[in-house]
Amino acid sequence: MSRINTNVNALIAQHILRNNNRNLAQSLERLSTGFRINRASDDPVGLVASENMRAEKSALSAAIGNAQRADQVANMMEGGLQEISTLLQEVQGLIGQNASEVGLSTEDKETNQLQIDQIIQAIDSIASNTTFNGVKLLNGSQDFHVSSVDSNVAGFQINRARFVDNTPLSVQTTVTQSAQRASLFMFFGTEVNTGGNDPSERFTFELVGGKGGYELSFGSGTTISEVTDTINQFKDTTGVSADASGGYINLKSTEYGSDQFVSVELKDTPPAMAGAFVQSSDTDENAIDGVIGDFTAVAGMVRDTGQDIGARINGITANGNGLTASVSSSALDASVTLDTEPGGATTVGSLTHLTIVGGGAKFNLGMEINGTNQVHMGVGNMSSWRLGSVVHGFLDELGSGEDANIVTGNLDTAQNIVSDAISYVSQIRGRIGAFQFYTVGSAIRSMSVGLENLTAAESAIRDTDFAVEMSNLTRNQILVQAALNVLSIANASPQNVLALLQPQ
Repeated sequence: MSRINTNVNALIAQHILRNNNRNLAQSLERLSTGFRINRASDDPVGLVASENMRAEKSALSAAIGNAQRADQVANMMEGGLQEISTLLQEVQGLIGQNASEVGLSTEDKETNQLQIDQIIQAIDSIASNTTFNGVKLLNGSQDFHVSSVDSNVAGFQINRARFVDNTPLSVQTTVTQSAQRASLFMFFGTEVNTGGNDPSERFTFELVGGKGGYELSFGSGTTISEVTDTINQFKDTTGVSADASGGYINLKSTEYGSDQFVSVELKDTPPAMAGAFVQSSDTDENAIDGVIGDFTAVAGMVRDTGQDIGARINGITANGNGLTASVSSSALDASVTLDTEPGGATTVGSLTHLTIVGGGAKFNLGMEINGTNQVHMGVGNMSSWRLGSVVHGFLDELGSGEDANIVTGNLDTAQNIVSDAISYVSQIRGRIGAFQFYTVGSAIRSMSVGLENLTAAESAIRDTDFAVEMSNLTRNQILVQAALNVLSIANASPQNVLALLQPQ
């Protein structure tokens, strides 16, 4: 069939040439941009998946940046605490120097006290001036804000808390086991009676407690109050105090907990010496439970151990240590110290509470901004008036003129205060280190792996495979050239009609 008005072959060739030119242009675009998808029409489904992955990559990158910033903040905190710990070690050494009466002049002691005063000022300065990007870290501004504290709560420490919809978190502590001191009774009436007329006969025993031991010896006729007073003179050495009532001497550890004990071992007991050891109650350290045995019948050591508080905090079984109950969970990491008054640590069934209303250093360590990814870490005030414990006192009490100064004050109290302060700072440093390694470090590592995998997946969808695209480019170039040749032939075919129009 020969026509000149409509060249179907040319139309077909033009159509194919346009398609080939479009494919060639697409290959050139992909090779020049490096992306397989440059517009939605290239791959609608792939574009949607790629854009979602890009959003996730952006969120992951921001989350990794937040975690790295949290690590840097923790480094600043730990650096300040490390210096405070070093200064506290210096104070501990100065206290030890002043413990000697001989060989140390008053001027020497006052010089040591001056050094402690300077150290206290330095610690306060570190607490006030440790900052990150203008935010103070150790002055208490990063601690939790607490209200509605019951009167039986002697102290508390909130390490971590999770708030739901910014709602205050109530911390309820229920005592399930009373905290007790080690307690042991001795009974021998109103005075020591060796039962003989020999004045050389002595009632001698070794008393040992949590701090140490001492051997005590009493002659016949020594009153129960005199024995009690003598024991109390050495309570700083032994960690055991005594009180007398109804012919009994109640020996008690000065502190509470399972690591406290009272141990008595008879060294020299006259055969006719009347008296007995009496056991205290398991539920009440002040109550008599039963006779252990007469002095003359007891061989070896008689011992009683204290008891840690047992408690539940917000329904979770807490760890007890003396008067302090602590719990660590994803929602709450805190410790509560109760007093020894009725309704406190020594009363089973007592209920105390406090409310965390906010605060804490907040870090978001995930892609999404929600309670699961947010970590609130409390770092308390590291100033001298907050370093120590409610049991022994605080570091500022070691200043000149204060009760625990090392010139005229109580050195034993001063040493206990500094020991508590060192322990407290060490615990905070350890907690920050655990936060860095486990919480922040694991978050950075897991999110980095996620970012790598997500980037690889997004690249597989969106990026150009140059090997494949170069093959497509060569193919499209050949097809364009072929289509051009075919179009040229198709455009020339109507000229064959002229042969029919020529006269014969």
